[in-house]
Amino acid sequence: MGRWCGVRRRTGAGGARPPASGRPAGAGAVRPRATAAVRLAAVTVLLATTASLPGGTALAAGAAGGAEGYAFADGAARVEGASDTAGAALLQPGATYRSSLARNDTLYYRLELDADSDTYVSVTAVPGSEGEVTAVDGVRVAVRDADGASCSLGSATFGAAHSPRPVTAWGMREIEPGASRCQDAGTYYVAVERVRPEDSPPDDWDLELTTATEPRPRQAGPTEPPGTWDSASPEPLAGQPERRAGGSGFARATAVGQGVWQSDIRPGQTLYYKVPVDWGRQVYASAELGGSDDASGYTTGALRLGLHNPVRGEVDDAAKGYTGRPAAVGLAALPPVAYPNRYASSRQVGALRFAGDYYLVVHLAAQVADDFGDGPFGLTLRVRLRGTAEAGPGYTGEPRPKGVFELSAADRAAAPENGATRDGDAAMRAVAVGGIGTGSLLLAGLAVWTVTARRRAA
Repeated sequence: MGRWCGVRRRTGAGGARPPASGRPAGAGAVRPRATAAVRLAAVTVLLATTASLPGGTALAAGAAGGAEGYAFADGAARVEGASDTAGAALLQPGATYRSSLARNDTLYYRLELDADSDTYVSVTAVPGSEGEVTAVDGVRVAVRDADGASCSLGSATFGAAHSPRPVTAWGMREIEPGASRCQDAGTYYVAVERVRPEDSPPDDWDLELTTATEPRPRQAGPTEPPGTWDSASPEPLAGQPERRAGGSGFARATAVGQGVWQSDIRPGQTLYYKVPVDWGRQVYASAELGGSDDASGYTTGALRLGLHNPVRGEVDDAAKGYTGRPAAVGLAALPPVAYPNRYASSRQVGALRFAGDYYLVVHLAAQVADDFGDGPFGLTLRVRLRGTAEAGPGYTGEPRPKGVFELSAADRAAAPENGATRDGDAAMRAVAVGGIGTGSLLLAGLAVWTVTARRRAA
């Protein structure tokens, strides 16, 4: 990154249905149907309430595990990539799409851009869990103008563990002072392909594509990245871990704030968490894997921790081998989130260019099962936020999707500046109360419906 060029009632036509043979019309004919409807409604309420509670979605989504268990965004539109730019389908700003990528294909998608906004595209490639992958295999994303000139090029690979997992690459079209390429309004194209098709499994990969636009600031600011910042890594957070099951995709990421969080993870599984990070704040994270009863093997790059920004662009990642003994991996100390970071030559610094939800992605290599079994293994995630929140750049328009580069009141409650170690509790309690309130309202409505049904039956 940086400056390189994510129950309806049926009635017949004749009116009421005649009673069943040997059974009089009235209560005996109505109650079985009412009871079935009540049961159906009760199940619906239970599911709705469970989905509203913190971790409810994550538990459902994370049950599958492995690359094939990736949870795509609900309502994502299907779009077919074209073999050339002439037939490229349009990607709308702020939308999420699903597609697929064959082994030797280069697919094209179209963007219609103005001359004022920065535009970001992320592509998450989801391979099957059975194919063998190499360290250099992965997905590549290029953004080009109508003449074929490159605006950006990004890629993501599986790494040394050779473990199939969702990988996310991103590209962009930036409006830059003094730049001459990719600055005009008009048609642009997104090209997606595998990094090394000859090393790639033969099966098609599912894709999740997202787009986002960032308007210009109201006032011109510095065009140089911050010169200095506190680069010392803080002490890892201590305290009793709190259970928080990870989600199984960006759209199902489990919200956490500063604190110590605990979950289970199986070989081949990828877990997603999201952390609200405001302007001017620094995020630190580490992941720890529990020990195994059999400490007699070794898996290269077994535990991987990655950090992605609000448009799913990767900021940083780290991996650690596993011998069956407890292992820990931590991200590098990163600068505070700031608008001018985009002018840095460093990929990591450049990716910390806006506030919003940052994503922590934890993967346990499938090969761990070969020496240490199928698990599950205990996982501890430590998240610390440091620094004082600052005002953002003040955009001239509305980013798309709306609110992607800002924090809500609940977000700030999950990440206050007082240094407490259980900062996520306030926000999670608010979510829980909201979920219980919704469930209570539905239950009240169900009770009224049940009384009405009984009266009608009588």
